[in-house]
Amino acid sequence: MKGILGRKVGMTQLFDDSGAVVPVTVIEAGPCYVTQVKAEDTDGYNAIQIGFDETPERKLTKGQLGHLKKSNTPTLRVLREVRLTSGAEHAPGDVIKADVFAEGELVDVTGTSKGKGFAGGVKRHGFAGGPKTHGQSDRHRAPGARGAGSTPGHTFPGTKGAGQMGNKRVTAQNLKVALVDAERNLIAVQGAVPGPRQGLVFVRTAAKA
Repeated sequence: MKGILGRKVGMTQLFDDSGAVVPVTVIEAGPCYVTQVKAEDTDGYNAIQIGFDETPERKLTKGQLGHLKKSNTPTLRVLREVRLTSGAEHAPGDVIKADVFAEGELVDVTGTSKGKGFAGGVKRHGFAGGPKTHGQSDRHRAPGARGAGSTPGHTFPGTKGAGQMGNKRVTAQNLKVALVDAERNLIAVQGAVPGPRQGLVFVRTAAKA
């Protein structure tokens, strides 16, 4: 599996060979540095840890600085692990750029969705609300019944209702890579990507391709 960290730049559009408009999300992907290599014989599985987003030393702890010094990499703000199916093909200090992916590949993009605060059931889950006729005055956007009556006599955990909306880890699956610009560290994927502009995203090989 391949993976790279980046930041969402925003949405725009491209034109394919037939002249059709293709909506895409531009991601500033990398450069990422390999900060650690894990092997099956020592750690029980194969993986690499990659770092992204250089930051001043004063913003990291001594433990973080010591960990990064072992791999001789810059001071990086974000670290993520990428599982590998076979033995490690990378060494600590290697650089991973946007050209790790090619146009036409399918990828999964994971990010944190936009937080929308406390929302009711109609907005959060698409509830229908109550009827708007026959004197109905204050139940237009009410959630309605939450469960049975005296048996069991309580609402089950996880029942849909009002609450915090957004600000959750979300993965958009099987997005097609429409453009790769390795010189400017840019990847454009077809469709929308979770999160706000400049939000951190993780692009990896599609799991269900």
